[in-house]
Amino acid sequence: MFNVFSFDLAHFVQSLVALVVAFVLGTVIGYERQFRQRTAGLRTNTLVAVASAAFVDMAFRISGPDGAIRVASYVVSGVGFLGAGAIMKEGVNVRGLNTAATLWGSAAVGAAAGVRQLDAALLSAVLVLSANTLLRPLVNAINRQPISDRSSELTWQLHVVVDGDQQKHALALIDALLDQAQYPLSDMDIEPFGDDDVELTATLLATSANSEELERIAKKLSNQPYIKQAFWNSSSME
Repeated sequence: MFNVFSFDLAHFVQSLVALVVAFVLGTVIGYERQFRQRTAGLRTNTLVAVASAAFVDMAFRISGPDGAIRVASYVVSGVGFLGAGAIMKEGVNVRGLNTAATLWGSAAVGAAAGVRQLDAALLSAVLVLSANTLLRPLVNAINRQPISDRSSELTWQLHVVVDGDQQKHALALIDALLDQAQYPLSDMDIEPFGDDDVELTATLLATSANSEELERIAKKLSNQPYIKQAFWNSSSME
């Protein structure tokens, strides 16, 4: 029977080593995030790694490997909720996915340390850190390449600013032009713009448009006397 008041020096040393390893590796991962001024920085990643190690270590000492496996599964789901708090949506763009994934990696490092798999913890930390550093030049090189309308998955939006009294006419014209171009709508958003105007934002289904055709549609809309502005933009799904 497990005695909560017992003190075993050997177990204490094992727990100490596991938690210290989680602390050090979590700090290394967090330092890179802090250096780049991300929302989840040094302290957050360190705490995630140490807390994950502490939970898994406690379960390992009480119930052995089977208990550690069960607790590790709860750590995975729990950190998922924590990572969701780092994700922010700005219009059609989503920010913080890499930060949330890094938190998940820190939890994996801590869980591996907590179950005494120190080699796996070290390897996981190295690969998480490598993904955030060594892959950055590759990502930048890819992002500098010209965007191909056909090969990349983009979200296209058509923006029209019109007098509020002419909203119905503008909506009908937008529908007609997009239907003529065979561009299916994903969403239509209507928001106030200034005192008397409204902005109509037509979001198209991903990869359903190309820039030249949207430019022609925007020009046709701009030529209407009751439409004050018409323009389009695109953004990556990720």
